[in-house]
Amino acid sequence: MSKPTHFTLAGARDALKKREISSVELTTAHVAAMESLRELNAFVTETPDKAIEMAKASDARLARGEGGPLEGLPIAIKDLFCTEGVRTTAGSNILGNFVPPYESTVTSHLWRDGAVMLGKLNMDEFAMGSANITSAYGNVENPWRRQDGSNAKLVPGGSSGGSAASVAARMTLAATGTDTGGSIRQPAAFTGIVGIKPTYGRCSRWGVVAFASSLDQAGPMARTVRDAAIMLRSMAGFDPKDSTSVDMAVPDFEAALTGDIRGLKVGIPKEYRVDGMPAEIERVWQQGADWLRAAGAEIVEVSLPHTKYALPTYYIVAPAEASSNLARYDGVRYGLRETGGSLNELYENTRAAGFGREVKRRVMIGTYVLSAGYYDAYYTKAQKLRTLIARDFTEAYKQCDVILTPTAPSTAFAIGEKQDDPIAMYLNDVFTVPASLAGLPGLSVPAGLGDDGLPLGLQLLGRPFDEETILRVAEVMEQASGFTALPQTMS
Repeated sequence: MSKPTHFTLAGARDALKKREISSVELTTAHVAAMESLRELNAFVTETPDKAIEMAKASDARLARGEGGPLEGLPIAIKDLFCTEGVRTTAGSNILGNFVPPYESTVTSHLWRDGAVMLGKLNMDEFAMGSANITSAYGNVENPWRRQDGSNAKLVPGGSSGGSAASVAARMTLAATGTDTGGSIRQPAAFTGIVGIKPTYGRCSRWGVVAFASSLDQAGPMARTVRDAAIMLRSMAGFDPKDSTSVDMAVPDFEAALTGDIRGLKVGIPKEYRVDGMPAEIERVWQQGADWLRAAGAEIVEVSLPHTKYALPTYYIVAPAEASSNLARYDGVRYGLRETGGSLNELYENTRAAGFGREVKRRVMIGTYVLSAGYYDAYYTKAQKLRTLIARDFTEAYKQCDVILTPTAPSTAFAIGEKQDDPIAMYLNDVFTVPASLAGLPGLSVPAGLGDDGLPLGLQLLGRPFDEETILRVAEVMEQASGFTALPQTMS
């Protein structure tokens, strides 16, 4: 048997069922890995005692033949999901001591199916960031290093950087993430793992700390496409507590992994060939198309003409919604509370001390575009453009079944490399934001290594609620790429 921490989620599930390993043994190994790699700063809160307790309960259920789909499998939770009795910070000082008295719907589904919680994962503050450098609890480090010998510490992507780093470094079998403009897919690409943003409404947002309510969507981050499919089935489902949750059956996503994509049409959007795109990104994109063609798919060019407006549209809509959602953090009801001579001073002092620089920037942008003199000029116009972007995808899917693009415009960059340039940071989302605005499912799968020895990801976008097709195509690409490289922390 290989190291317990080197199992895939599916492999660990099968080993537990065959009684080749116990959940306690599996969990203990991951707890040890979590503790030995604290320098990556992937966790905000570790819960080893709770994990062992849950693992013992899982072993008892497995012994009785009562195990659920995730029984005994140790995973970790992005610190945006409320977990009953376990501190939830959203990566912010303003929620630093918040212990929820309730459980998010997504995590309650995971515990219902037998998963074991290792802890809460670090993230960009309120999910605002593309590098996991805005957390009040410090930067998360990517377990990968460049091959140039510089040993520069790299970002893991964001905002789900702790989730990505923990899965890539084999600290946890899988993790939850959230994706507002690319926060599952981009860090998955930067760390060489699989991440899927489901269709908006597939997973409940109830109990997930809000950033931009019309964009936020929970999803899994895992080591393989099959693992992501297994996790997604447990995470998804209708929730009457979430008005945006869609009441429809959850498919058996794992059963969709047939390996047969003959006759499928794969769209290549011409507008995604952006100026200055590195040659290695173009090369891996072409390689991905060649893999799918060899597997029997037909490659067709499609047009998404409003793509160039996606980033500016997103950076109006998302901050506008954030400014509204974050108004609840006032120092009165919960979280951080600073003193003040008046109510306004209380608000001002609490928010000044509690919010970080990037959160303040986005709240100010959002407040500005929603203000009386600028609402129509910015926010209303952005909503109209969002409709046109969604319409582009509807038209494209008349010609193809899935769309193939790069996930990110580069490999992982060094911590601090783009930190003082917010525009450069925002451009990390150039390939992921359009699908978020349209509410479509998107998946990033590792496709190879760049010239610097770092992972490169390819993105598959699908029709609404057709996660099965993008998972099926992604597994074919996964098999073709034969990506088995491990970060240096694992060698």
